[in-house]
Amino acid sequence: MMEQVSNQSLPRAVLWTLSVPALRKAALGCAGSIFSNFFYRQFKAALLPGRIPVSWVDHALDEKIPFTPRWVGVYLDFVAFWVRILGFLRRHYRRRGIGPAAAFIGAMGKLYTFAGEAYRRHLSTTRRPRYLERPRFLLIHAADPHLMCIPSLHVMVVIFTYTRFREILRSLGDGERFAPQIEEVRRGALRISEAILYVKQHSVNCIAAAMYAMTRFEGELFPPAEAEDFASRLFLRDPLPRPEDGELVRSHITALYRRFLEAGTSVPGKRAPSWEAPLIDFLRNAPPRNNARTLVQRGIKQIPG
Repeated sequence: MMEQVSNQSLPRAVLWTLSVPALRKAALGCAGSIFSNFFYRQFKAALLPGRIPVSWVDHALDEKIPFTPRWVGVYLDFVAFWVRILGFLRRHYRRRGIGPAAAFIGAMGKLYTFAGEAYRRHLSTTRRPRYLERPRFLLIHAADPHLMCIPSLHVMVVIFTYTRFREILRSLGDGERFAPQIEEVRRGALRISEAILYVKQHSVNCIAAAMYAMTRFEGELFPPAEAEDFASRLFLRDPLPRPEDGELVRSHITALYRRFLEAGTSVPGKRAPSWEAPLIDFLRNAPPRNNARTLVQRGIKQIPG
């Protein structure tokens, strides 16, 4: 029977990380980046509003994806999702896996810093249901002020996880041996990305923005062809109530990804001033959050994107 990455022990992975000096150092740096670029920056903006502009980034297609609370467990698994990679490396490579694991953790911290370059200039949000009937949603509302939607760090993290995992195994000469596990992790990234939309933590626009950000962060591991393949597989295993809506969602995400990519690499005929420039331009053309009443009156279909 195939060993699954999802069955790796989280406590053992954490204990291994904290007990090995090189991994512990990388983990502390990663934790610092996550705290400063996600929690501190976001709560500061929530407590001191007005210093950084905030825009609504919903899209009409979001309404075709039903709010489905039972997906919350899949959504909240996104941290354990990448920690289990460390468990897999510990189990199969021991000391040989320390270097790749440390590099993986260090790059995860850099990912948060990279996304923070967009958040420090312009924040974004979506219409999130105030659903508190399940304890896990209490955690979501308490821990996430919901101001960092574009690009979606959740989607960036899971894409990073599956592409890096694949690269690590290939570099160790085990890409073919562990091909089923690579595919398992890729499917997990797709499933979490779908869960993000089902629990209304993000818009379809946020998925496209995250894919673009990942192409700019690690273009060798997530080139345009890989990104479009990823988008083409959303809502195939778990179709939307109307399968044709799934095709609309996939087409929109791909088209917006291409739009960001084109703007980010030729403006015109030269590179944009910064990787995040296309996202900031998109946000500046979206309705400001302080215009909430007008937004509701106009209806969600008026939101650009």
